[in-house]
Amino acid sequence: MSIDAEAIADRRRLRRKLSFWRVAGFSGLIAAVAAIGYAAADRAGYGGIQNQIARISIDGVITGNQRLADLMRRVGESSTVSGVVISINSPGGTTTGSEELYRNIRRLSEKKPVVTFVDGTAASGGYITAMATDYIVARETSIVGSIGVLFQYPDLTGLMGQIGVKMEAVKSAPLKAEPNPFTPTSPEARAAMQAVVNDTYDWFKNLVRERRRLNEGELSTASTGQVFSGRQAVPLKLIDKIGSERDAVAWLEQEKGVSKDLPIRDWEPRSDRDISIFAMSATMADLFGFEQVAEAMRRTSAQAEIARLDGLLAVWQPLEK
Repeated sequence: MSIDAEAIADRRRLRRKLSFWRVAGFSGLIAAVAAIGYAAADRAGYGGIQNQIARISIDGVITGNQRLADLMRRVGESSTVSGVVISINSPGGTTTGSEELYRNIRRLSEKKPVVTFVDGTAASGGYITAMATDYIVARETSIVGSIGVLFQYPDLTGLMGQIGVKMEAVKSAPLKAEPNPFTPTSPEARAAMQAVVNDTYDWFKNLVRERRRLNEGELSTASTGQVFSGRQAVPLKLIDKIGSERDAVAWLEQEKGVSKDLPIRDWEPRSDRDISIFAMSATMADLFGFEQVAEAMRRTSAQAEIARLDGLLAVWQPLEK
């Protein structure tokens, strides 16, 4: 064989190798995109057509969330969902956001059997959320309770005095825009805010009394504002059972007639941020088993939610140090 013929043969072999790797690379890209799409669909509740138990996770600070309300509606309308586990790990949040979430879960419970699993913390607004179901399971070391309401604001009058700045205001009434961080809080303003806090606190306690079937003595013991471990919460009737998510599912099977051994699938809200670099990175990290990286990505994306808290709070230590 001549040198030219050998060169031509080598080129053909090289061309075939390049073609093979191009096809392999393109196929790998398609597979990766499909995997990301499937994972995203599964999180949104479109991942399968078989009967299942839906897991809805309530994590972090609770605020008003229309996407979460839409998710509850979709879960309630799904013909493949036989039961729902509300998995909670939240220190609470705004009272209005917690109330909205509570009512959405109550509406969901009219369509599907629902149970709560406290996978970490269900304090303040997180506990309001937990009470929306008829049965609460928590780990021994879970944190629950913190039945109380908080209104807090900064007092900047000392700082303003040091820098020589004074705030003036023309108001239609003495209690308009009170309390104000730029002026000392008057006794009348403090009393007005205390009345709002007390009224909301009464609403919270009435909810606990009704949902957990507590008498006045039991309610008084449980509603001091403190938190309790899962072990402490059982005799206080704040939760029903110590256990795992499997125990919560067992309650659905035994008490609500849900079929045994159904798969548990995560349902997540649709989000405008689903295509963000953080969301895509978290999904890819999940796919390859890097759970800590995925969680870090989601935490980074969620930090901005804390800064938007406003109004009355039902929250226990909302900021992580």
